Amino acid sequence: MRRPTFAFRDETAGACRRGLATLLAAGLMLAAASAEAGVVVVLNSGDASVSLIDQDKRTELRRFDVGKEPHHLMATPDGKTLIVANAASNDLHFLDPVTGEVRRRVRNIPDPYQIGFSPDRKWFVVNALRLDRVDIYEANGEELRPVKRVPLPRTPSHMAFSADSQFVFVTLQESDEVAAIRLADQTVQWKVKVGRQPAGIWMTPDDRYLLVGVMGEDYVDVIDWRQRKSVKRIITGKGAHNFRPLGDGRHVFVGNRVAGTVSLIDQQTLEKKYDITVPHGPDCMEVSADRRWLWITQRWGKSVAVVDIEARKIAHTIPVGRSPHGVFFINSAPWR
Repeated sequence: MRRPTFAFRDETAGACRRGLATLLAAGLMLAAASAEAGVVVVLNSGDASVSLIDQDKRTELRRFDVGKEPHHLMATPDGKTLIVANAASNDLHFLDPVTGEVRRRVRNIPDPYQIGFSPDRKWFVVNALRLDRVDIYEANGEELRPVKRVPLPRTPSHMAFSADSQFVFVTLQESDEVAAIRLADQTVQWKVKVGRQPAGIWMTPDDRYLLVGVMGEDYVDVIDWRQRKSVKRIITGKGAHNFRPLGDGRHVFVGNRVAGTVSLIDQQTLEKKYDITVPHGPDCMEVSADRRWLWITQRWGKSVAVVDIEARKIAHTIPVGRSPHGVFFINSAPWR
């Protein structure tokens, strides 16, 4: 069967240099170990801009334009590049992860709403939310080769990978499902129904369960992906949405957009431990290397909250652009 081809080009270099890992761990742990503090990068999806924030002073340094609807961002496995995915302008920006400076721009990546590398770094996956499909690329060094477009109605949103890189799991927000794609042959192996409007998805460290933020309800659905069934619901709060691990190998945060809270879940007991009040639509999160501070974008507040994790309360609120979404800084806690 003939494989589809779809071109992309780099404005400053002919080949697409990329990276990123949904898991991020190896590169970011090395970066944290170097103790090289950088700026905080925040994506303002409603303004097509990036805010750079002084991590220590907690004030915005400057703001610059990127592509339309920058939603998610991820670092390369080596921690040397930060990729910003611009869904509406069909392109990627490559930033210096320490300074936030733009290095280059890659066009013709259709609707990169969410992006991720498989743990073995062989596959690069793009969730094209508005196009109802998942695009899979084969990664070879610094080159990406388009392999297949996988139709997945409706609205493929977030993704997680199995530890052995055999599968990528994708939430389908408007069909209330989770789909499993086998990466070796890019085929959909199964779908399972979950609650209304599944969004964020996270694999537990033991590779046993998928945690799914059910945005249309008030809980996290626990999926035994090998048995293809829900085994538990963890009540967190209305609008359960996105995940960020604490970095201790055991706990993970989930933001509850509608409730205006962030919940901490124990991944061993599959129980909620506590809630932290964070108003205005808490969304994407980042955790400091010492696990003291939780940075959270507030989608409806044009701001970023900095939470004192031990005190369980907001210490600072920083104004940014409209509809802030992704957030990143290089000296962060590991993603496991």
